[in-house]
Amino acid sequence: MPETVLQPALEAPEKSRMSHRSILLWAVVALLGAVAWGVLALARGEKISAVWLVVAALGSYAIAYRFYSRFIARRVLKPDDRRATPAERLEDGVDFHPTDKRVLLGHHFAAIAGAGPLVGPVLAAQMGYLPGTLWIVAGVIFAGAVQDMVVLFLSMRRDGTSLGQMARDEIGRAGGAAALIAVFAIMIILLGVLALVVVNALAHSPWGTFSVAMTIPIALFMGFWMHRIRPGRVVETSFIGVALLLLAIVGGSWVQNSSLASAFTLSPTTLVFCLVGYGFVASVLPVWMLLAPRDYLSTFMKIGTIALLAVGVVVAAPVLRADAVSDFATSGAGPVFAGSLFPFLFITIACGALSGFHALVSSGTTPKLIRKESQVRMIGYGAMLMESFVAIMALIAAATLEPGLYYAMNAPAGLLGATAESASHAVAGLGFTITPDQLTHAARAVEEQSLIARSGGAPTLAVGMSEIFSGVFGGTAMKAFWYHFAIMFEALFILTTVDAGTRVGRFMLQDMLGNVWKPVGRVNWKPGIWLCSALVVAAWGYFLYTGATDPLGGINQLFPLFGIANQLLAAIALAVCTTVLVKSGKLRWAWVTGIPLAWVVAITFTAGWQKIFSDDPRVGFFAQRAKYADGIDAGQVLAPAKTLDDMHTVVTNSTVDGVLIAVFLLLVAVVLVNAAVVCVRAVRAPGALPTTEAPYVESRIDVPARAGEELVGVRS
Repeated sequence: MPETVLQPALEAPEKSRMSHRSILLWAVVALLGAVAWGVLALARGEKISAVWLVVAALGSYAIAYRFYSRFIARRVLKPDDRRATPAERLEDGVDFHPTDKRVLLGHHFAAIAGAGPLVGPVLAAQMGYLPGTLWIVAGVIFAGAVQDMVVLFLSMRRDGTSLGQMARDEIGRAGGAAALIAVFAIMIILLGVLALVVVNALAHSPWGTFSVAMTIPIALFMGFWMHRIRPGRVVETSFIGVALLLLAIVGGSWVQNSSLASAFTLSPTTLVFCLVGYGFVASVLPVWMLLAPRDYLSTFMKIGTIALLAVGVVVAAPVLRADAVSDFATSGAGPVFAGSLFPFLFITIACGALSGFHALVSSGTTPKLIRKESQVRMIGYGAMLMESFVAIMALIAAATLEPGLYYAMNAPAGLLGATAESASHAVAGLGFTITPDQLTHAARAVEEQSLIARSGGAPTLAVGMSEIFSGVFGGTAMKAFWYHFAIMFEALFILTTVDAGTRVGRFMLQDMLGNVWKPVGRVNWKPGIWLCSALVVAAWGYFLYTGATDPLGGINQLFPLFGIANQLLAAIALAVCTTVLVKSGKLRWAWVTGIPLAWVVAITFTAGWQKIFSDDPRVGFFAQRAKYADGIDAGQVLAPAKTLDDMHTVVTNSTVDGVLIAVFLLLVAVVLVNAAVVCVRAVRAPGALPTTEAPYVESRIDVPARAGEELVGVRS
């Protein structure tokens, strides 16, 4: 009897001590983060170390995940591990499959982390490092990660339904139809631009092409090993996969200097057709065979490289050479992209803080694979924090370069000219200094013929990464190795988003066509799978080919369209989330998604309006169209076009871009109006309105104990 009375008394002080340790730990994290933010905010002209950026970001992420995501899980979503997920109830071995949370976290992160967090922050460095850092960190905590987590939960509760179909089911026919069309059309644009970054990174690069190509057979081997040969051996499979991946990277270096180099030296147009073919195959094969293991495999390289870059920043402590806030932030006349800080900074950074594309993945492959509801927090919120840190590291890589080199790489060719002398003179006109010899030496250091006008962000990031890595590992002699390693890393980083996005597009198209003809909507009907996959890859393949052959440079022409379309997609996702919360009787928590919704609507509609109606050819698509059309009428060839055919291509592409922006804005406006009507109706209704949430089914796998567990799996 004394023992039974004494035991709880002995346990209580231990719990108290643990609680005190926890409080002390989080107080230290908060203090470090506050000091780092203070240093960044109060710096006036003096150069500061990039380490402060890393500390500020990591401290903010840690507190946000521990407290804010936990609050949303417990108060707003309330996951229940006793409830069977679609992966368990609808398991078919193709699209629905209960997946180990470690593999699924890797797959989800690999699927969402594409070109945006790598390219966007590099381009946004034109406006200084401070505005971008503030938006990347605050945006992901209160908007991006919230969207991903809530959409994932809502889709999981609706049998993995796509975002467009959820909008149709929850908002109504008019708004739902507009959402279905907008979501699918926007997704096609996004996939085309993402694939274009891969093409630009791999074109004429045998090392990168070989290494990326080898990840496909490695992933197939991992899939069969983990599901047929040694089922469930995740750790064992991971070691094998990582070892093979490292061999592929080393092999790429060997191939580049061998007689096989010509076989892997591909032109942009050849890579376009290769990517289209790969996208189709990845979409129709069972998810466990190629998609999930390949994404899981690439995640090791993604996370490993970014972690190594963070270590390099901490050890080398490079100085931020960019201004905290540049003059271009207020003038809107930047050479990298035109437009003022509001709204174009937020449009350009895009995925590093908030990405509508993530809502497609969170309502596409991931909800069909999640094993337990409590894993929504780690996978939805946690993976987005990881992507945001990628964006921070990309911003650091750009901001630590000499400004003269940064603008020599990212300003348009029409401004810089074709020689080091002309580029040096043009950069001087922007207020920065770099000599022709310095430009030539920078290119030779990474074994490139020229770095002039290498716009698009990817080469700039690679140069920045090579500077940081070589400062810690190998010195100046290793710059070329690290540069080409970074190029290959970027291509692999983005390609995993393309294959997952294609599969999501197939799901969406099946949902849409299933409303017309039921068999197409069945995810296990082979003809429907093949037909929808072919239509999706053909659609984004068109924009990919257009970008690869565009005289103005596909990224320069398409990235503004990409940014606006991506954020409009986020507006649709947040509108659906807010509507479902209100309909479910959770009006008091609707601000969680409602506030980010209001912000993203403000920035996207402002940016869209300017891209349509601005009379500045650098900003407005139709103004750009008129400029080149007038040139054609006058028989002139305007740089960077080289022929009249190039001029006609610019006119066509500018027209298509402007029309698409206008259509997207109109469709999203219809969705928002219908969502507002539904929300008002729900507020006025005496009780909660019905939703399309699937009925409760008891889980039969990993069933937790029942005693005293109100919210299973959301404790930290």
